[in-house]
Amino acid sequence: MLDQLAHALRTHHPDRPAVLHHTRTGATRTRIRRGELADLADGYAAALHARRLTHGATLGLALRPGPRALAALIAAHRLGLRVAVLDPTAGPDVLAAHLALAGPGLILADATAQAAAGWAAPLARRADLHLPRLATLGPVATLGPRLPGCAPRLRPATTPVPPRRHDPDADAVIVFTSGTTARPRAVVHTHAGLTAGLRTVTDLVRPQEGTTVLGGTFFVLAPALAAGALPARTPTALARQLTHLTPAHTYLTPPRLRTALAAGARLTGTLWTGSAPADAALLRRAKDAGADTAWSVYALTELFPAAAVEESDKSAHTGDGDLVGHPLPGVRTRLADDGELHLTGPAARHRYLGQEPDPWIRTGDRATLTPDGRIVLAGRLKDMVLRRARNIYPGLYEPALHIPGVELALLVGVPDTDGDERLVALVQPDPGTDPRQLRTRLDGPLQRMGAARPDALLFGTVPLAGRSRKPDRAAASAHCARELAR
Repeated sequence: MLDQLAHALRTHHPDRPAVLHHTRTGATRTRIRRGELADLADGYAAALHARRLTHGATLGLALRPGPRALAALIAAHRLGLRVAVLDPTAGPDVLAAHLALAGPGLILADATAQAAAGWAAPLARRADLHLPRLATLGPVATLGPRLPGCAPRLRPATTPVPPRRHDPDADAVIVFTSGTTARPRAVVHTHAGLTAGLRTVTDLVRPQEGTTVLGGTFFVLAPALAAGALPARTPTALARQLTHLTPAHTYLTPPRLRTALAAGARLTGTLWTGSAPADAALLRRAKDAGADTAWSVYALTELFPAAAVEESDKSAHTGDGDLVGHPLPGVRTRLADDGELHLTGPAARHRYLGQEPDPWIRTGDRATLTPDGRIVLAGRLKDMVLRRARNIYPGLYEPALHIPGVELALLVGVPDTDGDERLVALVQPDPGTDPRQLRTRLDGPLQRMGAARPDALLFGTVPLAGRSRKPDRAAASAHCARELAR
């Protein structure tokens, strides 16, 4: 699929925009054209080949999303390199452990990432960026403009590059997910798996030529073969950008979608959201803001995407749990004895780095399957709360709390004095909602929880964490414990 993309960029309307940029007022500008992106990818491929990075070598990427990062991915694919995606928010010890495990022959970093590890470290720490000095972990080259103290630039070259060696079973991407500094956990996708995932996204989104896709991930931008735009950083600028751009497809994580809607964003076309839980109420808000359809995508680092459901079907689900839809074509499901959902398919990860291949992915999600095969999540297995000898899975009941006026809601366990746990509902109201009225409206859903009814209901901000800004249950539990202790 990336071969097709690289060829199409040069031969199919090379003068059309490939990646769009926004001004402070939200106006749209062309950041790079299709033919220019193809030339940049060729130049990077030649420069990497000149540095003796050949088939099977590992290339570390510490780059912000954009044309250069996309060109570097295409160049790496052409050379048959394995790309290790580095998360600058992981912390210096974890990032160092990731690099040690991946063993990159070269690290491509933009000037911002290098400055955050050097002279700008005090400022970077305020934005939760804690980077080790990359040069101490391997050879580094700067992609894009260079600042004082940065490594030398990787300048696009024009030297010949040997024909790509087609090996679908070779490693393509390493993405670190969790683990400790002693035992980092990394997902490995092969070229065949990556191609299958991109094809699934393309078949799901079905972008039309001449339309625009607004998205924050390469999985949306790369297969589109349409003009792509990166979301503005601030909610207000993003709202203006959506107004000027009127994209046919928009992909935003649930937290970014919430802040954009709060800033008055108007949506057009199809809205896609994933990487974190998205309830039916959020999808309805997207439609109220102008989206023709609103889809929640169930995806894992190990398998992207796995399932999808449109708002109308999600809202029509009246049973317990979170309906995430039918498995996408090629995705197969099974349930373990403890209810854990296992998935496999052509786009599934090949293995975890340092482990033997295993076709089945253990999602960590407890689930049920409807008679027609749709997946209904019942919460994370590790999030189970044990109260009075009863196992309570929060994900089974949390959707019922997302009534009008609720922005986010979690059920968390808080240690009790007798070694048991108290079940607490932490509810984050929509801005401007009267907490007293909301408490009254929540009486009905709480009563229907039966034996899983919470011991306490607290209003407050739900903590978020990680790259996708998912609700942080550990932090929420600690917050609730402090509030109850008062």
